[in-house]
Amino acid sequence: MLKYVLGKVLNKGVNLYGGDKVRPPLYVLTSGFHNGQIDDNSRPYTYQKEKKSKNPGKHVSFKQRTVAYMEPFTLDVFISKRFVSASLTHRVTSKQVAVAGTNSKDIKAALKSRSDIPACLAVGRILSERAREADVYTASYTPRDRDKFEGKIRAVVQSLIDNGIDVKIYLD
Repeated sequence: MLKYVLGKVLNKGVNLYGGDKVRPPLYVLTSGFHNGQIDDNSRPYTYQKEKKSKNPGKHVSFKQRTVAYMEPFTLDVFISKRFVSASLTHRVTSKQVAVAGTNSKDIKAALKSRSDIPACLAVGRILSERAREADVYTASYTPRDRDKFEGKIRAVVQSLIDNGIDVKIYLD
């Protein structure tokens, strides 16, 4: 009953003494809310907000804009105490093209240890074979901040280079 009465009042207005309709109080309050200006929150869902840059004055160089297309594949090497894994990832699509690790069944059976330098060399060799199958012959590698380019990481990268994958190494 209350829904019916409120619906009548809000939709049609109230007649006072059979004369002109009086606008409901909610309509009066909301009609002057924006004062004729369109607010970001009042736009219909079909409009899209423009993305604003966090640093509008910052210049992005040509090299920064094109490096993902000029060198599209990156090498990612992960080494823990128990295993070694490496992958080649396409920068633009973020898809892994080739993956190799000492946890996989084909490498696990042939290795004595899963985290020593011969295991790293095996991972590099198998990754290079899988990359050539996917028609990837170049990659770029930038070590993480905590990684030094020596030992096991160097063994994986050197094995890739020895097996026919051209790896550009960026040391900062």
